[in-house]
Amino acid sequence: MSDEKFNDPNLAITKVYTKTGDSGKTSLVGGQRVTKDHVRIEAYGTVDELNAFLGSLVCSVNQELLESENKRWFLDVLGRVQHELFNLGSILATLPGDVHPSQPCIREADIAELEHNLDFCNMDLDTLRSFVLPGGSRCNTDLHICRTVCRRAERVLVSMPASEGVPAEAIRYLNRLSDAFFVWSRWINKVLGKPEVLWQPNKAASGQTSK
Repeated sequence: MSDEKFNDPNLAITKVYTKTGDSGKTSLVGGQRVTKDHVRIEAYGTVDELNAFLGSLVCSVNQELLESENKRWFLDVLGRVQHELFNLGSILATLPGDVHPSQPCIREADIAELEHNLDFCNMDLDTLRSFVLPGGSRCNTDLHICRTVCRRAERVLVSMPASEGVPAEAIRYLNRLSDAFFVWSRWINKVLGKPEVLWQPNKAASGQTSK
């Protein structure tokens, strides 16, 4: 892949429905018709789903987090990730032989920046002594939803046959992004002054001492 700038979109969307998908098929970037349950469609469809949940998270951050450098920084990071996920969808919607050198995709720089953002938030967090449960704030729960959908997207990519030519960077990016969502879920509760919800096995009905 080239390290130069990506091509800008060259679209003219004038009609939302085309009826070409009524038979259960859709087109890849190269024009190939495949069924809508094709693993490649499942892959970029799950990435699209993740992007939608990420948009919901952005709204939660705007509502819950007071105006501060933390808020501006985090919104910038989340906005960038949304664009990266769309770039990922672009490459997943394209067969390897049809990929253009300047087509949007995931590059090493995206993974490196994600690791930097993750480490920045993780360095001030307390050591975990138990697993955490979603809760404490809306931002936290939204981040956990993003984390679990991200893991599902990663599983879809890993399950794709070698013949589909999934870029290694794509799988690494999703793996790192799910880790980032987890760290950010802890970080956001700390910023908001909310306690973490720790897993306590004996909170289950079966773990309660009978009276």
